[in-house]
Amino acid sequence: MSGKPGYHGRILEIDLSSGKSRTVAIAPEDLDKFVGGQGLGMKLLWDRLKKPGIDALSPENPLMFIPGPFSGLPVPSSSRTCVVTKSPITAPLTSEHRHASTVTYSNMGGFFGPEIRFAGYDGLVVIGKARELSYIVIDDDKVSIRDARKFKGMRTDAFDRAFLEELGDRKYKTVYIGPAGENLIPYSSIIHTAGRAAGRGGSGCVMGSKNLKAIAVKGSGQPGVADHERFLTALEKARRALYGTTYAKSWAEQGTARAIVGNSNAGTESVRNYREGTFTEADKIGGDAARRDVWVRDFACYCCPLACKKSGVTKGKYGGVVHDGPEYETGVMLGSNLMISDMPGLLRAIYNIDDLGLDQISTGNVIGFLMEAYEKGMIDRKFLDGIDLKWGSVDATLAMIEKIAAKDGVGALAAQGVANLSRHIGQGSEKFAIHVKGLELAAHNIQGNQPRALSYVTASRGACHMSGNNIAMQNRRAMLDSTGMCFFPTFEPALEEPMLELLSAITGHEYHQAEFEKAGERIFNLEKMFNYREGFRRGDDKLPDRFFEDAFTIGAKKGAVLDRKKFEDMLTTYYRDRGWDTVTTKPGEAKLKELGLENI
Repeated sequence: MSGKPGYHGRILEIDLSSGKSRTVAIAPEDLDKFVGGQGLGMKLLWDRLKKPGIDALSPENPLMFIPGPFSGLPVPSSSRTCVVTKSPITAPLTSEHRHASTVTYSNMGGFFGPEIRFAGYDGLVVIGKARELSYIVIDDDKVSIRDARKFKGMRTDAFDRAFLEELGDRKYKTVYIGPAGENLIPYSSIIHTAGRAAGRGGSGCVMGSKNLKAIAVKGSGQPGVADHERFLTALEKARRALYGTTYAKSWAEQGTARAIVGNSNAGTESVRNYREGTFTEADKIGGDAARRDVWVRDFACYCCPLACKKSGVTKGKYGGVVHDGPEYETGVMLGSNLMISDMPGLLRAIYNIDDLGLDQISTGNVIGFLMEAYEKGMIDRKFLDGIDLKWGSVDATLAMIEKIAAKDGVGALAAQGVANLSRHIGQGSEKFAIHVKGLELAAHNIQGNQPRALSYVTASRGACHMSGNNIAMQNRRAMLDSTGMCFFPTFEPALEEPMLELLSAITGHEYHQAEFEKAGERIFNLEKMFNYREGFRRGDDKLPDRFFEDAFTIGAKKGAVLDRKKFEDMLTTYYRDRGWDTVTTKPGEAKLKELGLENI
């Protein structure tokens, strides 16, 4: 272990171009300031991409898997791994740099991050590009790059089983891409355990650009802590805050699917390509229906008492094994947003998207846009290669998913994302092309929820529903994503004190509430500086016209629509409170100095 408690003090760098690997020391100051996960990944990205405009699909762009200091220790719900890279899907309205794009980070649960720490590293950094499709095997200090050509084109479910058989040891934890990543779909994902994903922002596309099919990690060690007695005391408090509580049981009962009906009733769901906030058939695809008709098993990520993941079986035309779902995002984006209320059909779409290695959110958004363009007569069945892409059609949805992953016919256009697709179609379709900076919006509608609109437009990776609806929430969540802890348990207030105690006991750095929030603010501002350097300005913090012009016609928020002036005033206040220029959004020198970023 390094001289910095709670860390190994090193990352593993694998250069696919040279076929070599090496360990690289992490400055203790960077660990104190940026912690791990999202924060440390952002600092590494800033240091490695020293100039703007680098192509996200170039060998130079690093693909990083960064757990946090909680990862690999028995801290409740500490499974998360942040995948950090430069985005292949976002772009500013104007920039002097041809390949300008935002930072992207995608957070996944499971077991991969803890295993990285067991192997003796605080992160993995992959650079370069292999000559042929390859995979990486890491067994503590032993690292090898192997030929993966026989797996080319293999879908993720079959690959997951075949890869473990090839490795001959189920102790390995693996991540991999499907055909969509190999085909460089800008919104392709990285899959783990067949049903978990680093989905947002196109990290699977970056992995595919490196000719990298998979990574397998196995370790035999464990990170240490600065103060063991304090750690054990805080750990017991954290466990009591979660284990066996009503809060934990509610997650085990329905996971995020419990919100499918609730948000529809509240009028804040993405329905019919964000035209409405209420889906009148939400009860057919919600948590109660899934618990009754589909789920047979609840399962959890590393050290998690919530067990919010679900698996089961469906029957009939679309029947089969259900690895995961419906969750809220997947259930809404492939259900409510497309007006699909057939549960087995919905779950088949969810399964196929993961199996192909696509992002569930962006895929559902793109198909919803095409359904509306078809309904409005802007495109016809010839444009859609004969697919009758009507609202609620499971068969048409499944056909379009296959075409997107293969870049086949209309799928080659749809694979470019909704922003580029709308530019191709024209005819005013940009008004209902639902994205920010090129990244598609998620399953939370905003005509009646202006704070969520702030999250979408100011998030560092483009339209992100998880970033936070205000400054305090954004700072806090940037920091949470840097620790390795999942968001879901942190909604339990009783966990707050032991979480800070745990972080302090592990790292030896005292994280009281103000220091925790300041670290998050530092991370968020560094992300902003990366995007600003690429050419993103206030004009890029823009919502589609739909949210200002198309009021809901049904549900609890009937008549709701955003007011453009109030929205712009909200943004001005936000930038001012951030310490950023209200015209350009550049962080001010005083703010950067306050955060210890004056050298940026």
